[in-house]
Amino acid sequence: MPWLKRRWRLASGVALAGLAALTGATVLRAPASLTPQEIDTLYSVPLPAPDEPMQVFHLGHSLVGRDMPVMLQQLVTAHFGAGGTAAQHHSQLGWGTPLRAHWDPSEPINGFDSENDHPNYRDAKAALASGDYDAVVLTEMVEIRDAIAYFETADYLARWARAARAGNPAVRVYLYETWHEVTDPEGWVTRLDRDLTRYWQDQILWPAVAQDPDRQPIHLIPAGQVMAAFTRRVEAAGGVTDVTDRQSLFQRSESGELDPIHINDLGAYLVALTHFAVLYQHSPVGLPHQLTRADGSDMQTIAAETAALMQETVWSVVSGQPYSGFPAK
Repeated sequence: MPWLKRRWRLASGVALAGLAALTGATVLRAPASLTPQEIDTLYSVPLPAPDEPMQVFHLGHSLVGRDMPVMLQQLVTAHFGAGGTAAQHHSQLGWGTPLRAHWDPSEPINGFDSENDHPNYRDAKAALASGDYDAVVLTEMVEIRDAIAYFETADYLARWARAARAGNPAVRVYLYETWHEVTDPEGWVTRLDRDLTRYWQDQILWPAVAQDPDRQPIHLIPAGQVMAAFTRRVEAAGGVTDVTDRQSLFQRSESGELDPIHINDLGAYLVALTHFAVLYQHSPVGLPHQLTRADGSDMQTIAAETAALMQETVWSVVSGQPYSGFPAK
């Protein structure tokens, strides 16, 4: 059944793309956005590194999942030592859920009951209104171009950002950049290179920030860019210990069938490292690489060489990314 559910989630994006082809609908809009000068000015001030663990809320779907936030929390504990145990996280998830469905109670959130059946669930609007969170991480459904075309992504990102800041004016708001199917015919790495600018920034991030009268930045967690950089390094080397190529980051069924969108423990660890580096503005090099999943079981073993390459790649990608809160190089 879990495998069938994953296949069902993928079908929603395919169906929307097919609808666009049949109707001749325009897939992408060009909402009001920021000028390049406004963007440079807005993101010219780096974020200060937090000196204590943050309370984090995650809103999204299965590319957030349960395990990645738990891995992130363990990395925070390792970084801060005993004080790191104060780090807490909560989430609201669904199956392939757009930001609009999380916002609008009239729209169903597929898989809501099963995806939120865990101790870290909290109703998203109530959570943000409480002001309990130092950071709120938001992401959109994939296929990302379908989300933009049919689910008003920029508008709903702006709404969630306003809700977070209404609860806590000092909250840090982030957009988590995910990825598309690893088997995409345009080329997985090719699309990751192109999609950051053409979709995540130009069609989502800048239009959302432009809706804020105070022009407060929403910062980027560039997980897709990290995955592309890590893939290039691994494949250029002909494989690194327990990682042979890009598909090594993705789940497989018991029969060996590739799930082209959902990451395994290796992928979740890489994404957790990326979240840590951005949220805490600190290098993840040297952090532990044998963690536990949300259910308490040990994650897949990661070779020390692989973990070190992941950590170095994360830092090389994010540390010079001003949209992630770092100084421009």
